[in-house]
Amino acid sequence: MIDMRMYGRCALITGGSQGIGFAAAANFMRAGASVAIVARRPAVLEEARERLAREGKGKVVTISADVSKAEDCARIFAAAEKELGRVDVLLNNAGTHSNGPFEVATDAIWQADFDLKLFSAIRLARAAFPGMKARKWGRIVNVLNSGAKWPRHGSAPTSVTRAAGMALTKVLSNEGAEHNVLVNAVLVGLIQTDQWVRGHAQENKGRTYDEYIAEMGKRIPMGRVGTAEEFANMILFLVSDAGSYVTGTAINVDGGMCPVV
Repeated sequence: MIDMRMYGRCALITGGSQGIGFAAAANFMRAGASVAIVARRPAVLEEARERLAREGKGKVVTISADVSKAEDCARIFAAAEKELGRVDVLLNNAGTHSNGPFEVATDAIWQADFDLKLFSAIRLARAAFPGMKARKWGRIVNVLNSGAKWPRHGSAPTSVTRAAGMALTKVLSNEGAEHNVLVNAVLVGLIQTDQWVRGHAQENKGRTYDEYIAEMGKRIPMGRVGTAEEFANMILFLVSDAGSYVTGTAINVDGGMCPVV
């Protein structure tokens, strides 16, 4: 029988107020964990906190911060440890979809993407690693996208920063394995999140949201776009004891979209 429980575990989740991060937090709460969720907007965080409080008996902590800033990463981890007592699970989920022609991507665009997606994961993992190693138990999951394995035309800087995140995952997994600190990545293809709602609102083609999603789903072998909950289920497996022999891997959760295994 697969044991997906997280009783007594404490998790820190960046980008935790909406979408994949929120779905993961809800799963963790239902499995028995306490969570600290990080996002920039206090009002959205408070709404998420109220919803998560109904999912389980664990504690819900909210931290308003910008993970692209080194000083905020330090403050995030200190607050999570103070409020939860420790951090057993780190879910690096913060990020946006920043793509475009290579020639028009300025140094500032590149630096912003590295700060948000790569350096936030580096800084928070560096803070979490010592405690996880000392306790001989830890889980780190980095949310990337299929561009990490399958970089396409016009996909910079995201495909590059996500590929770097995959390399970081492997480095950390090798260093953490002997201490039972397991590090994995999960790769997004097309998953419904709040970004999709905003994208539909901006397209101005007269399609309903369901029509918009259905059209996107035609690009996927399974014929549909996935949900944040489906993606979060894989995360829950990896951070629970059910995933106790999985480390150093990057798993596609994309309905078969990525042609690279």
